[in-house]
Amino acid sequence: MIIDFHTHIFPPEIIENRSKYIQDQKWFSRLYGNRNARMASARGLVGEMDRCGVDKAVACGFAWDDFDLYVRTNDYIADAVSRYPDRLIGFANIPPLHPRALDELERCADMGFRGIGELKPMGQGFDLDDAGGLAPFAEAAASRGLPLLIHISEPVGRQYAGKGYTSPGKAYRFAKRFPDLKLIYAHWGGGLIFYELMPDVHEELANVYYDCSANPYLYDSRIFTLVMEMPVREKVLFASDYPLLRLDDCLDEVAGAGLGDQPYQALMGGNAAALLGEPA
Repeated sequence: MIIDFHTHIFPPEIIENRSKYIQDQKWFSRLYGNRNARMASARGLVGEMDRCGVDKAVACGFAWDDFDLYVRTNDYIADAVSRYPDRLIGFANIPPLHPRALDELERCADMGFRGIGELKPMGQGFDLDDAGGLAPFAEAAASRGLPLLIHISEPVGRQYAGKGYTSPGKAYRFAKRFPDLKLIYAHWGGGLIFYELMPDVHEELANVYYDCSANPYLYDSRIFTLVMEMPVREKVLFASDYPLLRLDDCLDEVAGAGLGDQPYQALMGGNAAALLGEPA
């Protein structure tokens, strides 16, 4: 079982009218203003999964400026999951501080969404250190059993369009404040994963998982051997960030990392299945 924990899909109408949304949506323009930035529909994602041998994928939406686009994209993802129930796992995207956020969270939970994300603090105008402001959303997600997938950025290294300002320190403090909320920190949590070698930090981050999305763009492939020898091996999730990155490139990188069979199976799907209650 291979599960890609981090992909993005768009309604075909948005893909076909990309130039319109580039003009109207600031964060969309930042990430997809370059015509070489790939976009995918649900059908395109499933076709790529078939080509690459991926069994299931978490399908996420996008961080829009217009709340109605969140609703429309969430509806599209719900429909996609109904069409591909054995292949796609729906995550809703909801701006946490919006006045309608809690209503949309409840609506999406009732539609069968399995989580929320990928949340982008910089693109959605919130800060993980705003514990008071985020508390209603975080507590509602925890009460409905919906994990949050959140974009976390490396505080050093190259700059890129979607990097943002959410550092490992902010992610650490947020996880401590909401220990009953399951969290998936994208992109290795911006490096937070390595602080789990500190025993007190490891204990405090029991509710945190890490996806390896966009790894070919960020880290040397030796990272897979390192993390699967750490006390986080049951919390690491294979993820591509497709279609921004090619799915086969991400799969080939892990396949060439030289992991043993057990850690490979855990990384590629076993840990995700346990987190989501999926059959392994």
